[in-house]
Amino acid sequence: MNRILLILGIALTVIACNNDDDTNVIAVPVKTLTEVVAENEVEIADYLATHTYNYEDFEGGATDATITIQELTGDNAGKTPLADLMQTVNINVSSSHFGLEEEENDVSHKLYYLEVVEGGGVNPTYADSTLLKYEGMLLNGTKFDASNEFTWLELPFTVRGFANGAAQFKTGTTDGIVANPDGTTNISNSGKGIVIMPAGLAYFLSNNTIPSYAPLVFTLEIGLTEEDTDTDRDGIPNLMEDLNGNGYMFDDNTDSDLEQSNFTTAVPNFRDSDDDGDGTSTRDEIVIDANGNITLTDSNNDGVPDYLDPDTF
Repeated sequence: MNRILLILGIALTVIACNNDDDTNVIAVPVKTLTEVVAENEVEIADYLATHTYNYEDFEGGATDATITIQELTGDNAGKTPLADLMQTVNINVSSSHFGLEEEENDVSHKLYYLEVVEGGGVNPTYADSTLLKYEGMLLNGTKFDASNEFTWLELPFTVRGFANGAAQFKTGTTDGIVANPDGTTNISNSGKGIVIMPAGLAYFLSNNTIPSYAPLVFTLEIGLTEEDTDTDRDGIPNLMEDLNGNGYMFDDNTDSDLEQSNFTTAVPNFRDSDDDGDGTSTRDEIVIDANGNITLTDSNNDGVPDYLDPDTF
């Protein structure tokens, strides 16, 4: 499970040994997002054209089967390729998300997804805590991580392709929960699907088990979600803490200048119970009524709500 958690620190240089003299090293420049996304598009297009999945096991409304990716060879040679089945959504990525030296902003990356089974519930958001099963693999079929039992994951802490991919599928519902005799749990109306992402929506550089610049493939089963997840319990749902709306939760940090001047760890808003760092908790600077409706007060009428304004207490 930990292998799909978002890596917040990444080495910026890969060191390769010189074959002529092992005491010398050559610094290999890190590729740019633009370079890698173009390479990945070719790799993914080839993968989609040469692979399919066991869609016949889901015909007639069947939902119990496990998704398996298959090469279009042998008995599968005549099947429909993934290229004819997948949908896409574009997501912008900036080099700062990986701590890269060369500045690139809003480089478009294509996320591929296929809803195999429509769940009976709702779509989680990329900011929500979600109960799911998953299996991750490289394009060559090498599996690097899996959770065969339902596991709660806070999607902001996973790679962006995983979080945004999960958001494309509907969950099951609590009345679909089935407790098995062996102690495991199924959700009879959970959603299932496939997600394929370029490296810029994954780890980009190596994380020991995954090579640098590697596209990833995930099969997902979405069980339940905590709607309007509020990680820091400050009364502001995570999704509302994504102030710039770019789907990346770690670059929204209202009091980053204060944290930097105090030499404290940078904490993004969705993990910070005092978003503006003024000493008054966010929860005390908003109003939540009995129905859960949130009012963002603006005491000095400057257009900035109190919980993001260090000039109001």
